[in-house]
Amino acid sequence: MTAYASTAREGRFEALAGAVILSWGWPRRLIAVAAGAIGALALPPFGFAPAILVPMTVAVWLLDGAAGATRAATLRAAFADGWWWGFGYFLAGLWWLGAAFLVDADQFLWAMPLGVVGLPLCLALFPALAFTGARAIWSPGPGRILALGVGLSASEFLRANVLSGFPWNEYGMALGQHLWSAQIAAWVGLHGLTLLTVVLSAAPATLKPRLVIAAALATVMLVSFGAWRTELPAPAPIAGVKLRLVQPNVPQGPGFTAENGPSILSGYIKLSDRATSPERSGIGDVTHLIWPESAFPFVLAREAPALGRLVEFLHGGAVLVTGAASQEGDGANAHYFNSIEILDRTGLAAARYDKRRLVPFGEYLPLRTFFDRLKITQFVRMPGGFEPGVGSRSFPVRGLPDALAMVCYEAIFPNESRVRDGETAKVGFILNVTDDGWFGRTAGPYQHFAQARLRAVELGLPMLRVANTGLSAVIDARGRVLDQTPLGVEALIDSGLPGALPPTWQAHWGAATFAALWALAALAAVGARRRR
Repeated sequence: MTAYASTAREGRFEALAGAVILSWGWPRRLIAVAAGAIGALALPPFGFAPAILVPMTVAVWLLDGAAGATRAATLRAAFADGWWWGFGYFLAGLWWLGAAFLVDADQFLWAMPLGVVGLPLCLALFPALAFTGARAIWSPGPGRILALGVGLSASEFLRANVLSGFPWNEYGMALGQHLWSAQIAAWVGLHGLTLLTVVLSAAPATLKPRLVIAAALATVMLVSFGAWRTELPAPAPIAGVKLRLVQPNVPQGPGFTAENGPSILSGYIKLSDRATSPERSGIGDVTHLIWPESAFPFVLAREAPALGRLVEFLHGGAVLVTGAASQEGDGANAHYFNSIEILDRTGLAAARYDKRRLVPFGEYLPLRTFFDRLKITQFVRMPGGFEPGVGSRSFPVRGLPDALAMVCYEAIFPNESRVRDGETAKVGFILNVTDDGWFGRTAGPYQHFAQARLRAVELGLPMLRVANTGLSAVIDARGRVLDQTPLGVEALIDSGLPGALPPTWQAHWGAATFAALWALAALAAVGARRRR
C-alpha cells in the first residue's frame, strides 16, 4: 500500500513536470509568473525558505520545454520564459515600493505604476538573460541544474553591478536571511550563496530521488555547520563603550521641512536624553549617541543654531554620530551629499562619510537633462539631488574602532572588495544608518534588515544599525541580533559594542571566491552537455 502511494505520488510529480514542459502560450506565461511570485514567500517578512523550491524547480522544467525549430528560436523561447518568471518574482517581492509614492502623493502618485510594475519589467531582463545562457549549455541529465545555477548566479552578479546596481532580494537571501544557513556567506558571500541556493533548490526538478536526497543532506549539513558556528564564543566587546541608538520614528512627507527643523531637533534631543532604566540616567553616561540617516530637514553644517544646541547637549562628553545632508559650494555651484557627520562638545569633526551608492530616482535622476525638461524631480528635496561620495567607506570615530559606513541601501551590496585593498582592513564595526520611513509597515524594511545583517556575517564585523522608523539593531560578528527595536515606533537601544572576528575568507577575497565557484560549476555544466 505504501509503495503504491509512493509510486502514485511520483507519477503525479512526473505528470506535473510534463504539463509545465509542454505548456505554451498564455498558460505557460502564467505558470512562469506564478512560480516566480511564489519565490517571494522565501523572503522576509514571510521567510519560508522551502518556497524557493517552487521557482527553481519550475525554472528547470520551463527550460526543458524551451524549444524551437532552430537554436536561435530555442534561445528566444528561453529568454521569454525567464522574463515572465523574473517578472513574477520581482513584482511579488518589490510591490511595497509603491508606498514611497504615497509620501508626497500630490507630486509622485502618478509615477507609482512605473515603480511597482515598471521596475520589475526591467529587472526581469536579468533572469531572461540567465535562462538564455543556461539553455545554451543545457543537457538532459542532472547537470542541467548546474547550468541553471551558472545562469542565475551570473545574472545576479550583473544585477548587482550593472549601471548603479540593484541586488535587492537576490535568490541567495532565501538562505541568507536565516542565521544558521547564512553562516556559509563568510566564505562564499551572497553571490556564492545564490549559486548554492539555486542548485540545491532545483534538485527536485530532476525527478531523481537520490539527487534530491543528496541536496537535502547538503542543506542539512550547511544548516548544522551554521548552528555550530553561531554557538562559538563571541569576541570580547570593546571596553568602556556605552552606545545609545536612537530610533525617532519621524515621518517623511510634507511636515519634514526646514521650518519644522527646530521642533524635530528638539524631539531628537528629548528622546536621546531619556533614562532607559534605573541604572541609566540619560545622556550623562552615554559615550556615543547614534542617530539615523537624514536626521534633519536642513544642512546641519550650515545651521549655526542647531550646531549650538547640539554642542551644548553634548557638553558631558558624548560623541554624536548622525546621518545628515552636507553641502559644498553655494548657489549654482552647490553640491549636496547624503552624509554621516560626527559631533562632540567641540563641534563638527573633520571626518565625514558621503554616501557613494545613491538610489536612482530617489536621491538623484539619471538622464537629468531629459527629466528636467519634463519637470520630474527625485524624491529627496535637495536642489539637483545628491551626488555620490568618493574615497574609502571607513572613517574614524573618537573612542571607537574605525567604522565601515553603509548609508541606507548601500548595505544590500555584498562585499566584493578584498581586505588587502585597505577598505575593510582596519575597521572594527559596520555602521548602517538608514531611513525606511518611506515604505511604512510593508515588507521593505524587513527585507532591508535581513540583507544588511548578512554583511556582518560576510565580513565578521558587528553592525550597529540605526533606522528612523526601524528596524534598528545591534548585531554581532556572526549575525546574531543582540538587541532590536520594532518597526514603526519611537525607541532606544542602549548597548556596548561587540567585538570583531578576524577578517573572514570573504573579506579577504571578495568576489574572487564566487568567481572560482562559478567557474567550477560552469565547467561541470559544459562537461555534462558534452557527455550526453
